[in-house]
Amino acid sequence: MANASVYAVLLVAIVLEVMGTTALQMSQQFTRLGPSIVLVLCYAASFYCLSVTLRVIPVGIAYAIWSGLGIVLISTVGLVFFRQKLDLAAIIGLGLIIAGVIVVNLFSKSVSH
Repeated sequence: MANASVYAVLLVAIVLEVMGTTALQMSQQFTRLGPSIVLVLCYAASFYCLSVTLRVIPVGIAYAIWSGLGIVLISTVGLVFFRQKLDLAAIIGLGLIIAGVIVVNLFSKSVSH
């Protein structure tokens, strides 16, 4: 699998995880069937896509990218759709997560470029 393809699959895994986490919020502690089903399907598909990337990307690096970008995206979803506020410390922390993902991808010899 080519590098661009692997990262495309990793991006799909991240988006599915964010969709699943959004459905988790909407499921109201699994009391709403529709969002609960979406949650399970999205998480299962996300983990499958993540597992596909592990053929090329080391597990620690893939998981760092998956979880880091997932945190940033779900925080944005929370802000926009659920009106959850982010204080300055949260914004700085999210910025550091993004910076960490960039550093790993640009400079780490653990990632195949």
